[in-house]
Amino acid sequence: MNTRKSKLPRIAGLSAKAFAKGQDPAPAPEAPAAGAVIAVYSVKGGVGKTTLAANLAWVSATAGSHSTLLWDLDAAGGSGFLFGVEPSERRLAEEVFSRDRPAASLIRPTGWERLDLLPADESIRTLDAQLLRIGKRKRLARLTQELAAGYARVVLDCPPVLNELSAQIIRAADLVIVPLPPSPLSARAFDLVVREITGAGRGHPPILPVLSMLDLRRAFHRQAREAHPDWPAVPYASAVEQCAVHHQPVGALAPASPAAQAFAALWQAIDRKLAERG
Repeated sequence: MNTRKSKLPRIAGLSAKAFAKGQDPAPAPEAPAAGAVIAVYSVKGGVGKTTLAANLAWVSATAGSHSTLLWDLDAAGGSGFLFGVEPSERRLAEEVFSRDRPAASLIRPTGWERLDLLPADESIRTLDAQLLRIGKRKRLARLTQELAAGYARVVLDCPPVLNELSAQIIRAADLVIVPLPPSPLSARAFDLVVREITGAGRGHPPILPVLSMLDLRRAFHRQAREAHPDWPAVPYASAVEQCAVHHQPVGALAPASPAAQAFAALWQAIDRKLAERG
């Protein structure tokens, strides 16, 4: 990652620094009609995206006391695995987008109060072609709007793609969180995400970069932190790696750990801004 200070993307007058400090953007974006949609997105895999999405959704449901839906849009099905929820053996996820099956019919409980999961299956791999075939550019936005009528927060665990699906994710989201491990490839991926989102036009959602898997014992990671002191950060920790082993979020597995505290603090900042928007 280039450790020099970079100019943060400004979305409707909102920078990541202003977001963290709770400052209002100008002009204010239109408030969501129902629950808010938070997309955790990167064009690069292996950046901690699923871990971030799953843990933020858990904090939303537990500490935030919000009815929360975690929608796994990644064919790898990592979010479901982290909560011990296996997808159906049938290829049902694609039927949600064709309107052959209601999205709500696939929602599964996670075992945690107020937290539900809409799992992925292998049919998600062909979703981009399906969206292009049906020609509905706002299909995902319509579906999330319907789901948000029953949930205060909808968290999207997005696949690492740059295609029609990613374009639809941007149209659906009220906020896009981009995890960034300190590396040149992650910085390049972040630039691609910023171009993709800002290219959607004036009404695109705010972007919040998050330094993920941060290990301050490493000089390059310290330099990245010093270059972006206002970016939220989630530390590298064995407790986070154990989430997949025990099928539990880090806040339940190791509530006193720095990683659990980082997820909680990040969600509080997100929640404050979403509450201000309605």
